[in-house]
This record gives sequence, C-alpha cells and structure tokens, in this order.
Amino acid sequence: MKMVDVGSKEKTERVAVARGMLRMSTESLVRLRERKLEKGDALEAAKLAGVMAVKRTPDLIPLCHPIGISGAEVQLELGTDGVEIAATVRTVERTGVEMEALTAVCAAALTLYDMLKSGDRGMHLTDVRLTHKSGGKSGTFEQA
Repeated sequence: MKMVDVGSKEKTERVAVARGMLRMSTESLVRLRERKLEKGDALEAAKLAGVMAVKRTPDLIPLCHPIGISGAEVQLELGTDGVEIAATVRTVERTGVEMEALTAVCAAALTLYDMLKSGDRGMHLTDVRLTHKSGGKSGTFEQA
C-alpha cells in the first residue's frame, strides 16, 4: 500500500459536490423543523459537523492526502421523508476533494442521526454519492 505521489501534478482549482439522503419518520422531520431537540439545533450542528469533517478527512481515510481547503459548505434540505444533504468543497491543489465532500455528507448525516435517535432509531442514510467533480487532469464529472 502507498499514498499516490502527486508531486509532479500542477496545482489547479478543484471542486467536488457530494449528496446523500437521511430518511426518517414524519415525527423526526417535525422535531427538526421546530428546532426543539434536547441537544439543540440539529440542522446547524450537522452543517458544522460536515465542515469539520472536511478538515479531518485525511485522519479518517488512510491514504487520503492532507490538502489545503479553500472552501467548504454543507446544505440541508428537509423533504417529505428525510433530509437531503449536499456538501461542496473547493481547493487549489494537486489532488481533488471528492473524499472530503463525501466525508462531509456522512458526518452531517451521522450528527442528525445522533441528535434524533432517541425518537427514531429506524433512520437510514442512503444514496451517498459524488455528483460533481471538476479540475485536474481527468476534467469534469457530473452525475444526478
């Protein structure tokens, strides 16, 4: 096993967007909308957890390069059966930020789960995926 040598690559602007869905009961969605959970505002906590996870990705993914992050944002959208999570990460580096975006989605979802689990242990995280990647030698990738 080895970390890939990216030293000869040029630094370019790179962007990655990942998405996922945390499905939950109607009761849990109501609790989220009312923002009256015992632990506090789960939506804001989840956004913060996602951004923090971006910065810690190399600590969690063994062969992931530690890189400078120029921006990270986590968005949450409440739907009829759960919360759609989107993370956008930007850098100017020799390697991309796909892993950071995916990690942000998972950390945000796990934070929501933690804050809602007392009333809904049946929540489940689905459809975690990379939906956009740009920059670098391989160019642009788009997926719905």
